[in-house]
Amino acid sequence: MHRRRSSAPRRRRRSGARRPGYPARVLRAVLLLAVPLLLTACPRSAEPDPPPTRPLAVRTTPFAQRDLRVLGHRVRYIDEGPTQPRRRDRVLVLIPGHTSRIEEYDGLVPTLARHHRVLVLDYPGSGYADKPDRPYDLRFYEEVTLAFLDALGVERAVPVGGSLGGNLVLRLGHRAPERFPRLVAWAPGSAWEARPGIERVMRAAGGRLLFWPTVWIQSRFWYGRDWPGREAALADTFAYYEEVLGPGFVRMYWDMAADQVGRSLFEIAPAIAQPTLLMWGDRDDGANMGEGVARLHALLPHDELRVFPGARHSLAAEIPQPLADTIDEFLRRSEALLP
Repeated sequence: MHRRRSSAPRRRRRSGARRPGYPARVLRAVLLLAVPLLLTACPRSAEPDPPPTRPLAVRTTPFAQRDLRVLGHRVRYIDEGPTQPRRRDRVLVLIPGHTSRIEEYDGLVPTLARHHRVLVLDYPGSGYADKPDRPYDLRFYEEVTLAFLDALGVERAVPVGGSLGGNLVLRLGHRAPERFPRLVAWAPGSAWEARPGIERVMRAAGGRLLFWPTVWIQSRFWYGRDWPGREAALADTFAYYEEVLGPGFVRMYWDMAADQVGRSLFEIAPAIAQPTLLMWGDRDDGANMGEGVARLHALLPHDELRVFPGARHSLAAEIPQPLADTIDEFLRRSEALLP
């Protein structure tokens, strides 16, 4: 059976481009919707997100956080006390360890801030301060400390710190004895013979690729395995690293580590004449720290050595109250009873 052809005349298509078929129209609609969404969702490599200026996903200090520009870089700091003023109030500047931050010393501040003004700062490249991709060394951190105190109008202070902080305490005391009348340091970096060969290797091979395995090995020496807070402290530290990691932080890590390895406190210790409180945990055996502290004790002309049984490298975390009490007693002691 044949279909009948319609007798109605066919409509002629208008001249010009052919109308696209259904698949083409769908594809064009999808592209019109998807491209703007993709452009919005994809980050621009030329404008990376700035690093956070305050802790976001990790523990944060309970003390009021402030900001100050020092040598052109923003630093985060706290300024507490004295809550029970006395005539002999002192200004203390607490210097965190390598890669560390203000929160390292939260457990010391309440005791020390009773009778002293306590300053704690994040140094450039670390914590939640600016992290410029620039060279870092001990001399730069010394300059930051001096400029920080100048900006706050502090003429004299007692530097306090462990690890890298302890290293800087002794170097600042050697550099400006009139400005730093007493010194408090524990387990200081550079408490060893200088190793320029290892320093060169670290500067040549260091980078983001080796950061994580290196810092994981290093972290095994921070806390005693039987300390109850060990796992929580390690988790918080590594979460903090993930939050602030960037080119400036990685460069600071390797530069400051290499500079400490390539220098020795033994060379300047005999010339540090201020009364010095030197401390060490007797289970802190990384980098032969026990031998290094013992040698510093013998070289420093006027120091007192306190050993904490059962403690490892991070005294401020493991034993904050005994550490704070020991520091406070040393600072409140009369001149006649100092070493």
